[in-house]
Amino acid sequence: MARPSNARTAYSKLSSKSQTVLPREVRARLDLRPGDTVRYRIDERGVVLEKAPQPVQDDPFATFEEWSSAADEAAYGDL
Repeated sequence: MARPSNARTAYSKLSSKSQTVLPREVRARLDLRPGDTVRYRIDERGVVLEKAPQPVQDDPFATFEEWSSAADEAAYGDL
């Protein structure tokens, strides 16, 4: 795998609990903030670390859309 000439290298050490701290340069490059999730994509060439997409927040009221017709509003709007 050819590496770009402008590639930078960052290191971190693995703890006895298999934990590590992502270097500042990596957090900045991926725009990571506390609470973000990272994803590890594994293939035959190695592992790629990337920022995981944020899950779409479910609308807690989406269940009630079946009751949002004009007839329902007329019948129950004054409750």
